[in-house]
Amino acid sequence: MPSPSRRTVLATGSALGGTLLAGGMPAQARAAGHADISDPWRTVLEDADLVWQRMPKTWYEGPYLGNGFLGSGIYAEPGAETGSFSAVRFNVQHSQVQDHRPEFGSLFGLARLPIGWFTLEPVGAITGLDWRLGLRDAELTGTLTTDKGTLTLRALVHNSRSVLAVEVTPSEGERDFRWVFHPTDAISPRADFKPLPDGHQGNPPAEVATHDGVSTAVQPLLSGGQHVTAWRERTRGGTRCLYVHVAHSYPRSTALGRALAAVRGASALPYDLLAGTHRAWWHAYYRKSFLSLPDARIQRFYWIQLYKTASAARRDAPVMATSGPWLESTPWPNTWWNLNVQLEYWLIHGSNHLELDAVTRALSEFRGNLSKEVADRYRADSLGIPRTTDPQLVNGAAGTLTGYGVGIPGQDPPTPEVGNLTWALHNVWLSYRHTMDESILRDVLFPLLRKAVNYYLHFLEPGADGKLHLPATFSPEYGGNSRDCNYDLMLLTWGCRTLLESAELLGIDDALAPRWREVLAKRVPYPTDTNGFMIGADIPFAKSHRHYSHLLAVYPLYELTGRTPDELALIEKSLAHWVGFEGALQGYTFTGAASMSALLGKGEDALKYLGQLMTRFIQPNTMYKESGPVIETPLSAAQSLHDMVCQSWGGVVRVFPALPAAWADLTVHDFRTQGAFLLSAVRKGGATRWVRLVSEAGAPCVVRHGIAGAIDVRDGRGRPLRYETVGDGTIQVALRRGESALITAKGDRPDLTVTPVRPNADAPRWGLPA
Repeated sequence: MPSPSRRTVLATGSALGGTLLAGGMPAQARAAGHADISDPWRTVLEDADLVWQRMPKTWYEGPYLGNGFLGSGIYAEPGAETGSFSAVRFNVQHSQVQDHRPEFGSLFGLARLPIGWFTLEPVGAITGLDWRLGLRDAELTGTLTTDKGTLTLRALVHNSRSVLAVEVTPSEGERDFRWVFHPTDAISPRADFKPLPDGHQGNPPAEVATHDGVSTAVQPLLSGGQHVTAWRERTRGGTRCLYVHVAHSYPRSTALGRALAAVRGASALPYDLLAGTHRAWWHAYYRKSFLSLPDARIQRFYWIQLYKTASAARRDAPVMATSGPWLESTPWPNTWWNLNVQLEYWLIHGSNHLELDAVTRALSEFRGNLSKEVADRYRADSLGIPRTTDPQLVNGAAGTLTGYGVGIPGQDPPTPEVGNLTWALHNVWLSYRHTMDESILRDVLFPLLRKAVNYYLHFLEPGADGKLHLPATFSPEYGGNSRDCNYDLMLLTWGCRTLLESAELLGIDDALAPRWREVLAKRVPYPTDTNGFMIGADIPFAKSHRHYSHLLAVYPLYELTGRTPDELALIEKSLAHWVGFEGALQGYTFTGAASMSALLGKGEDALKYLGQLMTRFIQPNTMYKESGPVIETPLSAAQSLHDMVCQSWGGVVRVFPALPAAWADLTVHDFRTQGAFLLSAVRKGGATRWVRLVSEAGAPCVVRHGIAGAIDVRDGRGRPLRYETVGDGTIQVALRRGESALITAKGDRPDLTVTPVRPNADAPRWGLPA
């Protein structure tokens, strides 16, 4: 982190107007061409770079590159003797490469398929390395040292071309280093953990050939189609550059032509020319928001998650599988919908990166497949999503005896896990609320949620108590089926309330509205006992459990928030009981607990839970594992940090609602909130100095600003704005689209320059520093 003398300017404004400059520095500096003088993004990103001065041996230790489609994890070639390494592996994997045999299910017949890897094989034995993964440029740079010389390298996965480019400049003794491609068996990685289904055959071996200087490995698939890895090495002066592309096609075999064209086009460009457009995209990406806090380790972690997310997600890419685009040996070789997807994408909202929202796009594009996942007799008016699917939201159960992937409440087998689609649609609702884009509400959320809730309505039944009850369903991933399962009751409640609100906003007089109101009025209370929320009416919470499926009404649905003393006591008791069982707790247990603590305003507890996550579960490169690579937990930790910095549920923007005392200084800029506001705020010496909200949609603006005493509220030109006090430290301001409000202490004219904050203490970098 910079010393005070090197602090950099994010935005400036006059003492009266408080206008933040979109370019991130004074207009005079920009006009004069001094783009690097005041660049806070560069400051925090370079501080967050991962470094390696020891050889990474696994995916959990090494650098990783990606663009949502093509991914490469980099580490020592396995099998090397301890302390002696002969080669470096550059994995080559792709989020679209999968099998297409639904008769064997989503985890074998529709699983993502491994592709292979390149080994960078020096002439000499590797004796050392000094690598840096530069977040700002999304590029790995550094040196590999051997007993024969050095190999200086630069590597990236190009943002738009989906090409892995690795430029190597060897010293004289390493001029004869080589690249070798190792295609791997095209079979589900789950086969390393579970027996293959009866009748399952592996795909044939890849066919390696050369086409006018471009090498290819063509992988034919028994189902039809193919995936192709194409590569070419070009020498320019004293450097050699490897260019790699992967293409997938099904059912036609068109991938070969596309892969050849991509490699030929990219290899015509020197590395620097190729890198220029790549770097420009990444520089613009980071500038959409800014966050700086005094915990250096957590600040670096946060910016790495933004890098990781854009490496793994794009709107037009497949919804992230459990390991993102980096496929390793894993029992989880597809997309999981009972928690993983939801957590993976939460951080895109606050960080202002809706361009990465593949969930809304995929649920809309492949909605036709969602009706096939419920039993025949419900398909006319219902939708569902099973636990696992491929990128087209297909589970493969249509070819089984049951013929569907989503269970039937009250019937077992299959396990009737039915709430996953409703929970996924909560992510879509978040995208709507953070943009106020009515097309998301009208074209995606409302029609899909209507049918997801409709599935529940087929099974609700009145009990002797006059309440509506659900037959037995399954709460991920506790075990056993229970009547009135909280996972489903909580999602059904949110779904009915959201449908009624959406219908009103859209001007729809829906024939089902009376039924939705009846559910809200007559739904059985959530089952509880002396320890808090139960799994369901038949199952108490009585063992260690990593998932917070029984607590969704608290988080992320924010239906129960501690408004009354009894409600607060219930939440606190349930949270303590849940995390009080050691044994099965995993990383996302602690991100969920941190966010629930933030809801309650307990910043110290939230930081404690994040600390346990970092100490117990996060790997050297900020990745995470549970039997295999799983990507959701570190990404959800970034959302927990968001929840400490800003919350906007219930129509109120809450600024700095749950900060620990140690975070006396904090800076946030262009944080996106519900209502489509962009929030900028600065905290110094434990007090909020100023808050600024820019309205993108003209939605009602209610803000809990946290500034003590009397305040001034001014518009973008420094003129006083009328406001209404609606609670302690909470005001309502009428803002039209494009207008802004600056809130300060009365008579105060604080410096509106936004800068990175000073760290409280030194901290090691992520990666494997010396």
